[in-house]
Amino acid sequence: MELPKIYSAKDYEDQIYELWEASGFFNPDNLPKSKKAFSIAMPPPNATGTLHIGHAMMLVLQDLMIRYHRMKGEQTLWLPGTDHASIATQNKVEKILEKEGQTRHSLGREAFLERINAYVEESRGIIRGQIRKLGSSCDWSRERYTLDEGLSRAVSEMFVRMHQDKLLYRDYRIVNWCPRCTSTLADDEVKHREEAGKLYFIKYPIRGTNASITVATTRPETMLGDAAVAVHPDDIRYKEFVGQVAVLPLENREIPVIADSHVEKDFGSGALKVTPAHDLNDFNLGKKYHLKTLKIFDDSGKVDLSELQKAGVDISPIASYQGMDRFAAREVIVKDLEKTGALEKIEELTHSVGICYRCDTVIEPYISLQWFVSVDTKIKRHNASLKELMLETVESGKTEIIPKRFEKTYFNWITNLRDWCVSRQIWFGHQLPVYYCEKGSGGCGETIVSVTPPAACSKCSNTALRRDQDTLDTWFSSGLWTFSTLGWPKTATEKGGKIKKTGDLLRFHPTSVLETGYDIIFFWVARMILMSRYALGEAPFKQVYLHGLVLDLNRKKMSKSHEETLIDPLDVIPKYGTDALRLSMLVGVTPGNDLLLNEEKIASYRNFVNKLWNVSRFILALPDEETSKKKTKTLADAWILSRLNRTIAEVAVLLESSRFSHAAEELRAFTWDDLADWYLEIAKIEGGKKWILLEILEKLVTLWHPFAPFVTEVLYQQIHPLSEIKGEKKHSPKLLMVHEWPTAENKGVVKTAERDFHTIRSLVQAIRNARAENAIAASQKIQAVFFSRDKAQLLTQNSHLLQSLCRLDFITVMESGERPTNALFLKVEDIEVYLPLGMLKIEEERARLGAEIERIRIFMKIITTRLDDIQFTQKAPAHIVQKERAKLAEHEEHIRKLEKQQKILR
Repeated sequence: MELPKIYSAKDYEDQIYELWEASGFFNPDNLPKSKKAFSIAMPPPNATGTLHIGHAMMLVLQDLMIRYHRMKGEQTLWLPGTDHASIATQNKVEKILEKEGQTRHSLGREAFLERINAYVEESRGIIRGQIRKLGSSCDWSRERYTLDEGLSRAVSEMFVRMHQDKLLYRDYRIVNWCPRCTSTLADDEVKHREEAGKLYFIKYPIRGTNASITVATTRPETMLGDAAVAVHPDDIRYKEFVGQVAVLPLENREIPVIADSHVEKDFGSGALKVTPAHDLNDFNLGKKYHLKTLKIFDDSGKVDLSELQKAGVDISPIASYQGMDRFAAREVIVKDLEKTGALEKIEELTHSVGICYRCDTVIEPYISLQWFVSVDTKIKRHNASLKELMLETVESGKTEIIPKRFEKTYFNWITNLRDWCVSRQIWFGHQLPVYYCEKGSGGCGETIVSVTPPAACSKCSNTALRRDQDTLDTWFSSGLWTFSTLGWPKTATEKGGKIKKTGDLLRFHPTSVLETGYDIIFFWVARMILMSRYALGEAPFKQVYLHGLVLDLNRKKMSKSHEETLIDPLDVIPKYGTDALRLSMLVGVTPGNDLLLNEEKIASYRNFVNKLWNVSRFILALPDEETSKKKTKTLADAWILSRLNRTIAEVAVLLESSRFSHAAEELRAFTWDDLADWYLEIAKIEGGKKWILLEILEKLVTLWHPFAPFVTEVLYQQIHPLSEIKGEKKHSPKLLMVHEWPTAENKGVVKTAERDFHTIRSLVQAIRNARAENAIAASQKIQAVFFSRDKAQLLTQNSHLLQSLCRLDFITVMESGERPTNALFLKVEDIEVYLPLGMLKIEEERARLGAEIERIRIFMKIITTRLDDIQFTQKAPAHIVQKERAKLAEHEEHIRKLEKQQKILR
């Protein structure tokens, strides 16, 4: 079948993917048996709608690795799935309900979860289709969802085990609270941004005196919950006030003045208001000095004075603030302080503000009873803490991070890691496997942690048990992703302190690579290491490959907030094809660095895909040659086969070292420069040998397959039948995706052929440049005389190429003799070329010769200076000095010939 002139991706891609999927080869169980396995657990996209350009980057890189290792004959598993993404998914559904005039509370928990599950099921179907559109060759038979029955069981099992090992505890602590999501966030889920703010200086009177202490704060609204004023013990300004009592402005409540070295003398006024319920440092001071912890906001960030009332505080002076939003309360409180004379001054400042990574709401430090993972508690069977295990995994090389510079980032974060708050106050997610024996129902108050709901309290046998309503942090469940998806805990048993793995867990864990964006190295990468080292005693992956963000040409991250430059994968695929999008995200991209992307780049790779198509079209259309012709090889044949073998070897090295862009660039240079621009042109002159070209083409599409799988599979379906004509080739598979990866032949690289062809190509380029510089029409044939003592035979044997490629009608090759006196002189390597003057524009050629003479004189001056330097001539090796002198003599001879040419032109 003759291929059309233009490759139309939309005519092939869907049917090709169906062919792949129907073959069963995405499933490693259907591949030939191999001792070597390669596995990737696909970072599960959030089940919240559609994939974005960042997901496309992730899928393209992983599919490249998977296809490469599958073609190498390895047992290859790419396990797909989706993450329930509790906060993000719940927020999306709540926004839908808001438009309908409903809330989750009006629906109730059960009905609300049913609504979310219906939304997720539809969304997951869309995501599956998008993953397929990108050509992802993942094993759909093993697809998982972080809320499916098996993974939910694994999450509960992990929680129970960590609780038994005293790594999980419940306590009142300061947490990062999002008033919009009404839930806690982990430290690394809080983004920070610099904002313009104000520093408020407020005078706190000292009881029984006319003196006052001025405190400086950025959050005057929290003064409603102040428990003390703190100063530095060495600050002479405030020594006399330590131990006395300050009166809280507006509220008229008395609080102590304490001294602690935590206070920074040089910040603000040097005096600090202490609010233990709304600041982590203040909370620690509160515990140290046994201060009251008075919470003054509710979970939506509004002023709530009920805790003050319970503590016996007279709230009548501040009752007007009840129910105000925290920022509205700030404005009113500042005005009231000003009216009473307690506000000394306000200064402008820029400071860092914590915001929720999901909804950009300003985070409120908040005292709350939550569940935490202890990262410093020693684990008996590991003889190390979680923090130590996380550090050791990368330090020891069990897991390699690419690029290496991110190891320092990882170490810094782990070293400063605090206990991880894992409970969330939302309805969607893994509900904590925690039950409380209710005292009010005759119980003892015992906390029971169990995988399955207990029938009665294990301590007092009371049956009135209440399950904790909180859910787990999404990152807790996704931290188990590499091994829970492979059947853990059923596929792992512990005996004598050793873990015995079975099934997929034994075959594919640790996984080979985790490929993900550098922006979630803390969110997810570190937690996966934590969970796997704890549960299995091994790293979850051998290598972490971190890609960068996808940016527009203004270096802004592509997102819905910048819709004018946003590239939606599903929009560009119909226009340019999946392969063009994939190549635009692979070529020119290095690990850990951001990618600049626009439609022009994608369009350029659509053109390259079409180039590969037309190269194949030309080769497939060639007639079969006679058997006798197949035995002869020209210089060009030997050169292209040598270049092919060299390319195969170099691409393999680059892929093994994860230099994917360099591998693609090497392939592109061979395809476009060597094959299309040179060898195919020569094939038209010498009569293309179809057997050589088919061999090259089959290996070429095989090499390109991991990068551009669709167009190469389409082409292979045309090549495959021809490659087996008359039994000339061994049986090869019907699908390129399982074709054996090419290996370089031991004697395939022929340096002499590459060197000789390089000489011919350099001559062609030099003569073509001379023609262009002198505006010689392509239709005009000229003569040429070549002088070379060593390469006369090479020139004679390939004179047909020189004539055709340089548009020469007559060639003379001489080893020695009188040089023409009325001709343009060129020198390529040690070959002298003389072209007749009749073709020249005299003035332009004289100018060119003059410029060339000046250029060579500059080099001569550099060499002469070096040779005049006694330090160089006496200390440098003799052969180096001799080489410099030889180069100088060569330049002098070259100038003499150029000057002779100038004389002729005059």
